[in-house]
Amino acid sequence: MAAWFPAWAQPVSSGITAPLPTVSGNDITLRIARQTMRIDGKVSRAIGINGTVPAPLVRLKEGQTARLTVVNDLDEDSSIHWHGLILPFQMDGVPGVSFPGIKPRSTFVYEFPVVQSGTYWYHSHSGLQEQLGHYGPIVIDPAGPDPIGYDREHVVVLSDHSQLSPEAIFRKLKVNPGHFNMQRQTLSGLLAGKDQPLKERIDWGKMRMDPTDVADVNGSTYTFLVNGHGPRDNWTALFNPGERVRLRIVNASAMTIFNVRIPGLRMTVVQADGLNVVPTEIDEFQIAVAETYDVIVTPVEDRAYALVAEANDRSGMGRATLAPRAGMIAEVPPLRERPLATMKDMGMGDMDMSGGSMAGMDHSGGGDMGAMPMPAANPSCPPEHAKMGHCTPAGEGGAMAGMDHGSGGMQHSMRDFSVAPQVKRDPSVQTISPMPMDRMGEPGQGLEDVGHKVLTYHDLVALERNPDVRAASRSLDIHLTGNMERFMWSFDGIKMSDYHEPIPFIEGERVRINLINDSMMSHPIHLHGHFFELVTGKGDRSPRKHTVLVQPGGTASFDFTADALGDWAFHCHLLYHMHAGMMRVVSVRPKEDAQ
Repeated sequence: MAAWFPAWAQPVSSGITAPLPTVSGNDITLRIARQTMRIDGKVSRAIGINGTVPAPLVRLKEGQTARLTVVNDLDEDSSIHWHGLILPFQMDGVPGVSFPGIKPRSTFVYEFPVVQSGTYWYHSHSGLQEQLGHYGPIVIDPAGPDPIGYDREHVVVLSDHSQLSPEAIFRKLKVNPGHFNMQRQTLSGLLAGKDQPLKERIDWGKMRMDPTDVADVNGSTYTFLVNGHGPRDNWTALFNPGERVRLRIVNASAMTIFNVRIPGLRMTVVQADGLNVVPTEIDEFQIAVAETYDVIVTPVEDRAYALVAEANDRSGMGRATLAPRAGMIAEVPPLRERPLATMKDMGMGDMDMSGGSMAGMDHSGGGDMGAMPMPAANPSCPPEHAKMGHCTPAGEGGAMAGMDHGSGGMQHSMRDFSVAPQVKRDPSVQTISPMPMDRMGEPGQGLEDVGHKVLTYHDLVALERNPDVRAASRSLDIHLTGNMERFMWSFDGIKMSDYHEPIPFIEGERVRINLINDSMMSHPIHLHGHFFELVTGKGDRSPRKHTVLVQPGGTASFDFTADALGDWAFHCHLLYHMHAGMMRVVSVRPKEDAQ
């Protein structure tokens, strides 16, 4: 029967303990080429660097000048983006934004000063190459003493891999965005009293929304990898009992948000996105695509522990082993019950669907607003927005309007563009969150009631005082928009290919960015070339990050100083969301240009 078990539950090998190949020094050569890789005994097509997936660990030292010669042996353009590194924009590695890309059979030399330390990573910013294995970790050792004490370290790169080509995955998502969701609610589940009550299920059906739609691509096609190895390969990190072991964990996935835990072993978070934080003891954390977390564990028993990276929709998991000796195996916990989206995930705040009615919602439009009649104008809409058609008319009865939630007879429309006047009224925008709320103090979907301590952004406190503690001089709202039925993704209702102007900033200005998620999907948003401070009430010790996960129907705010001149990418780090258009360019111009 073993062949019928899910990958993470199948018999495992004796364990792979080899660390990632490492390159270091002032002059490094990286060669991009097609190759194959073996995952759980199956051969797969891949793109690797120097013959490995993940790519080699690039180990640098704060204060050095890095010179990285990248050779593209592919038959297509390629690139390397140094994720989270502060460098001149011409070295950032985004084709069409900061450089032209690396042509087939040609070479490009990246050269920049290394001005920081910590755990980072690098990956392709060309097409969908990242999905095929074009990613690797970076560790930068500090110039002085490391405030984090440890006896041993392991770099742990989490990722996802499919036998399908990334182009085939994207085509399937465009034809049927729910193609990979094998966890939908069923009649048998209803009869067994599982999942939602019948009335709630009918209400969700009327909204043409699926509460099980948590991850676009998942374990139905993905194998979840740890350092390029599948669950059966059993990659193993060794320790001696009593040692302080530092795990540098990188989420290099294309689409997978992981929930990470080590049953029986508490973790202490010491770094987030490469920057040191006040040590915080936890049992589990959610790591979005493109985030990094460093944790310290101190196993004192002479036994093996399972390191579990469970996909956030719980369709599968990556697993590895922490052990004092190779060949040891720890019990792997079963997958937990999959989460279901709630009213909060729809941007309805803390409302409980069971306490009201959604029967009045008209969904005949199916998300396509092009055929909708135009009722009377909305008096609250600014004239300049009304002229462009960016506001929903008053009393609109479109695809998500007229939601009556019982208590007090409140009406909450999910098509009310007056609350988001800058959002383009377009078929690509399926919903507008009527009551979005700050969710940075929450652990993530499905982690609210797990019975142990789960990290939240509110738990993070910078170890050192922020370099810029000025208040923001202005604020900017950016809506994360999409049409889940058509797999269309954008910022403010406009996809990248339709933008003509970058988001402008003046050198040195301090700006608050409010990210408002109008969709029912989580979005890890990454700003190139900068760190920003999450607005979580921590004052001058606000956690500084380069990527923030915005929960469904939620908001996330950060302050940043526009101190890096040039053009920078700003995008959702879910690869197929970015590919579908959820990306912009941020332009930081010299002060004299603004005068």
